[in-house]
Amino acid sequence: MSTLTLPYKDPSLPVETRVADLVARMTLVEKVSQMLHDAPAVERLDIPAYNWWNECLHGVGRAGIATVFPQAIGLAATWHTHLIHRTAVAISDEVRAKHHEALRNGNRGQYYGLTFWTPNINIFRDPRWGRGQETYGEDPYLTARMGVTFVKGLQGDDPKYLKLVATPKHYAVHSGPEHARHHFDVDVSERDLRTTYLPAFEATVREGRAASVMGAYQRFRGAPCCASPLLLQQILRDEWGFDGYVVSDCGAILDIYKHHKVVATAAEAAALAVKAGCELNCGATYPALLEAFEKGLIDEATIDQAVRRLFTARFRLGMFDPPEMVPYAQIPYAVNDSAAHKQLALEVARESIVLLKNAGGFLPLRKDLKSVAVIGPNADWEEVLLGNYNGFPSEAVTPLAGIRAALAPGARVTYAEGCGVTGRSRAGFDEAVAIARDAEVAIVVLGLSQAVEGEGGASAKASRKASRARPTAMA
Repeated sequence: MSTLTLPYKDPSLPVETRVADLVARMTLVEKVSQMLHDAPAVERLDIPAYNWWNECLHGVGRAGIATVFPQAIGLAATWHTHLIHRTAVAISDEVRAKHHEALRNGNRGQYYGLTFWTPNINIFRDPRWGRGQETYGEDPYLTARMGVTFVKGLQGDDPKYLKLVATPKHYAVHSGPEHARHHFDVDVSERDLRTTYLPAFEATVREGRAASVMGAYQRFRGAPCCASPLLLQQILRDEWGFDGYVVSDCGAILDIYKHHKVVATAAEAAALAVKAGCELNCGATYPALLEAFEKGLIDEATIDQAVRRLFTARFRLGMFDPPEMVPYAQIPYAVNDSAAHKQLALEVARESIVLLKNAGGFLPLRKDLKSVAVIGPNADWEEVLLGNYNGFPSEAVTPLAGIRAALAPGARVTYAEGCGVTGRSRAGFDEAVAIARDAEVAIVVLGLSQAVEGEGGASAKASRKASRARPTAMA
């Protein structure tokens, strides 16, 4: 029988039928190869290589120029779910445009796929965690509302095809201590679990119909989150009816035996995770499933189930259908970094601003000011505007540049850094005080930066010269 007439090649058949037919034709080695985030091609079955790792936290991440929206904590500060839905739709438009342009150019590399490890719906309870910028804040209800609307905007509303796959993360009870996440065992009361840490995940699964979920690094009540029957089967699938796939955080399966030391070998760790319900390994531990199978630690039927769940997502994305059949494949590349999307990003940025106090009606400032002093380490630093898991704007406007542009021609704008984001040096204080005294108004731009807030316990070693594109080994 020609491969062109095989059931899995027939777009008119149900996805379940096509997936079952394809998986039944694969060898065990081929099946296991497809359970890694960097899945190789299976040429004899016309399965193209696919990299599952993509990011779009607040714009298409790490794939060149894209519209960059306010960081997630800023999106939440809008309190505006309809606006955030529009944002997610714009992001997913750019995702599809970039993906299909990449395919036309033979690029199947990382950050150009359709499966996205977004949004981060962990609860930002402790600011010392360091990843608060990625989240929607400390409130379970607000996080759930933002998460649901973001997932829906990303995944689209076509009755047959997913626009892309959204992946709420990190499931569950993940928000510190960041430095100990690879070996830490966390426990919270059942009430705290159900009222604080799980509501947003439940909402994105039940209401948002998220097609994927990412497991967390740490253990929960003794079991690694990426190998927890309680989290992955009893709650996620049995209680909430989740029918998608679970992906491990990057390196989390290795952690099971190397750092958590729940088991002794890679084969045991891989078998434990897959049997618990983690289908995709971001990392390189799942090849040990072949050894696990030989030792009787896992059976082929369990592997088949995992692979079917993964290919169900790929078929629902239209990856095995002619592009002309997939409506999202027709989105033109011109939408990327378009004027309309830039205008939307500006609207979101304005809505995200929070005015804490306006004593004496001092604001808004007059545009006819003659002299303004701008002070602070974040006033003229483009890097700090980007956040993390970011794309790169075609044009970035720092606060200093924006102030200069907003004032009337001829206004004198002076600038002093004053101090660094980190450290205790007072070397710049005198200059900052001097320009403030000599101006009608002083505007001070302070706050955090990547030097003190970031994944993996980002340290003060981060500098102004940091690379604009530094993919981490984590997600």
